[in-house]
Amino acid sequence: MATTSLDPIALLAAGAARSARALAAGEVSSMDLCKAAIARIEALDGPLNAVVVRDFDRACRQAAEADAALASGERRPLLGVPMTVKEAFNVAGLPTSWGLPPFRGFMPREDAVAVQRLKAAGAVVLGKTNVPSALADWQCANPVYGRTVHPLDPRRTPGGSSGGAAVAVATGMVALELGSDLMGSLRIPASFCGVYAHKPSHGLLPTRGFAFPGTEEAPAGLPSVIGPIGHCAADLSLALDVLAGPDAAHLTEGRFALPAPRHTAAKDWHVLVVTAHPQAAVAADVRAAVEGAGQRLARAGASVVDASGLLPDMAEISDTYNQIVQAVLAHAEPGGQSPMSLRAWFNLLATRTRIRAQLRTLFAQFDAVLCPAVGCAAFEHVAEEDWGKRTLTIDGVQTPYGAQGAWVGLASLGGLPATVAPAGRTSNGLPLGVQIVGPHFEDRSTVALADQLAEIDA
Repeated sequence: MATTSLDPIALLAAGAARSARALAAGEVSSMDLCKAAIARIEALDGPLNAVVVRDFDRACRQAAEADAALASGERRPLLGVPMTVKEAFNVAGLPTSWGLPPFRGFMPREDAVAVQRLKAAGAVVLGKTNVPSALADWQCANPVYGRTVHPLDPRRTPGGSSGGAAVAVATGMVALELGSDLMGSLRIPASFCGVYAHKPSHGLLPTRGFAFPGTEEAPAGLPSVIGPIGHCAADLSLALDVLAGPDAAHLTEGRFALPAPRHTAAKDWHVLVVTAHPQAAVAADVRAAVEGAGQRLARAGASVVDASGLLPDMAEISDTYNQIVQAVLAHAEPGGQSPMSLRAWFNLLATRTRIRAQLRTLFAQFDAVLCPAVGCAAFEHVAEEDWGKRTLTIDGVQTPYGAQGAWVGLASLGGLPATVAPAGRTSNGLPLGVQIVGPHFEDRSTVALADQLAEIDA
């Protein structure tokens, strides 16, 4: 077994990539990391309520097995690294309820494909993190597990639906997390909690086993994706190495390769910065954070502009995406049927095809678009159950709650990769993020640009 020469808690906070290197070098043992993570969860998570399903005994056995494998010379990308996964992922022997009381006792027999890949890479799964009911909110509360709060202010939400996931990473309880995204469920919590997240290109990561309790796959046509939350861009890149590739047995051992980043130096990037949306309010501090990221790139030599006629109509993007999501969800509800006609559905798909063609033209000229993931910092918990009646106060003005989903549409309708990275803080210390959107299947580029922003800031 490795002899501990590094602080396990510091390694957890440094992230999965750093922890994996330390484990491979014999600078720390998996058992030490696992015990440190468990102790940190037990010490911090009571008032936060992020890690709501705990599997510590099995995790310790996995850690012991990882240490034996490391001692024998075996090397795998995540061998011995402790992490958690969002409650909505199937993990054999653990409940998957989606925060819904009727499914409190649902216990899948098989891991989701993504969880299988993480375990095959050597990850030690400590448990599962909290979600809103049916994953359907940018807050994180449900009647099964209760409410998860922001790590810096319990009056505020950490975001949703991967809210518990973002808190587990932000507080250093784990080195890595697996979440999901349909309407910003990775990106908004990452922005609110000051961590990194990646919404991958649609179809890049396998979603089988991430589905409504008792089903195997998401409804046909639903553009949801799964993706990692980490402490740095290197964590996201490592997770993509492990997870990327179609859901096929012959591709589970890493033969799928993403294109390399478009550039390796900040001076070579051509970036469009967008900080206004016709449908969604944007707080001044959010706008300043995103523009500040662009300015730092410009000072490093990048070509940065704040307008382009190649950008598709942002309102049309948002409207089209929302209609597609709502039509699929309405049809997928038990006994449900979408009120949309077949003609209207195919018209929507035709609009999506046209917009995706426009986005290909955009990314022939630009390497990335920088924009908000959400137009505000973490907001106070909203008690109103009716979304139509909910409001948020942004810079002193009340704005519809649901309008904040507008910023996710660019990447989601386009099926594009989007990386969220920390981009500063508000005057009262709340984290702010920047969303980096890139060309389809060029996930390495958005992650690389997030890493280069961090290097510039350092």
